[in-house]
Amino acid sequence: MMVVGFPLWLTAHIQLGASFAVGAQARELVTRGLYAKIRSPIYVFGSIGIAGTFLLLGQPYLLLVFAVLIPLQIVRTHNEARVLDEKFGEVYRNYRRGTWF
Repeated sequence: MMVVGFPLWLTAHIQLGASFAVGAQARELVTRGLYAKIRSPIYVFGSIGIAGTFLLLGQPYLLLVFAVLIPLQIVRTHNEARVLDEKFGEVYRNYRRGTWF
């Protein structure tokens, strides 16, 4: 999971480029690369990599972190979606319909 998750997480960061921000911002609608299929690949692949790390360390109970992490990521993606929808409108809504999370 680490071997797949972290390189794809890094790839998503690189593909997002200057559009990466800690807070929800709408600089550019990135729809290429991993973003062509997944709206939030940083969250998806980061979570996979973290889960793999916990399992590799032999600490599966740490997966309980996801009981907090996943709801926070969902709230964050909703905030990002709102900002992107306000800026890009129908273009974003079409993109959203064709992608996952």
